Amino acid sequence: MTQTSENVTWLTQEAYNKLKDELEYLTGPARTEIAAKIAAAREEGDLRENGGYHAAKEEQGKQELRVRQLTQLLENAKVGTPPATDGEVAPGMVVTIAFDGDEDDTLTFLLASREYASSDIETYSPQSPLGSGVMGHKVGDEAEYELPNGKKASVKILKAVPYSG
Repeated sequence: MTQTSENVTWLTQEAYNKLKDELEYLTGPARTEIAAKIAAAREEGDLRENGGYHAAKEEQGKQELRVRQLTQLLENAKVGTPPATDGEVAPGMVVTIAFDGDEDDTLTFLLASREYASSDIETYSPQSPLGSGVMGHKVGDEAEYELPNGKKASVKILKAVPYSG
């Protein structure tokens, strides 16, 4: 899954199906389950001091937030392969960088949205300082990004290839 500058999220068919199944579960059986938990907790009495009720309501809130996130993501999704790249760093690329030009101190990561955070490879958002710093650069380029302390760091892009899953 990748996000492009036009706010289109490219998904593989497998990723699209997985997210759609999650949305269907959350808007169907999961809503029924949480409603039953809330009803059962309500029957326990005083709602002001009812930990089960408050926990169920919090769970419901988190679930509804995820429903909104998935709905928005799937509305902007395109299934297929993102546009071909020519070694330019873009969302959906596996990028290898060297810190401060030291080719022994490297990091390889997937530049993608957090939906891929559970994959086998470390994931950086295109909006993160490092992600936005390397975005648009080509293999061999030096790129700068801002550290949390406000200082600048430089990296050299060693490799940028499309993520193959």
